Amino acid sequence: MKITLELYASLMKHLPAGSGMHDTVVDITEETTLNQLIDQFHIPRERAHLVLVNGSFKCIEDRDQPILKDGDKVAIWPPVAGG
Repeated sequence: MKITLELYASLMKHLPAGSGMHDTVVDITEETTLNQLIDQFHIPRERAHLVLVNGSFKCIEDRDQPILKDGDKVAIWPPVAGG
């Protein structure tokens, strides 16, 4: 099945060559978890701070469950600091 993976800020460097500015389409199995997706793109898990699936936040405890469906959009942001 295919999903869209969007990476932002310092995580964009983990997108494969030829990707869009922030996103890429990924082929995954139905059993793929969010943490497996994060690992597949060599994103340190502690840097995957904000993870959304179709706009819904997924906490750390949810990331080891195979919840992804064909056509989903996964967006990941690193921790952000500012003032």
